Amino acid sequence: MALVELVRLPNGAEAELLRGRLESAGVRAVCFDAGMNIAESVGLMIPVRIMVLDEDLDEARQLLAEFDAPASGARPG
Repeated sequence: MALVELVRLPNGAEAELLRGRLESAGVRAVCFDAGMNIAESVGLMIPVRIMVLDEDLDEARQLLAEFDAPASGARPG
């Protein structure tokens, strides 16, 4: 049961929101390097990594794709 990287994000708040969405869908996730990402524009140098268990990686990727897809019937802007 090793942790593997799902995604890197430049914004700690965005990373925590994603972690919470994954957790609410039943996938345990943790944020690495969130404390290093406090200063403005440091995210480009030290991104926050979302880590999941290796056996949950495929499910987490599928959820990530669903989160990024627009809701059916939703209109932009």
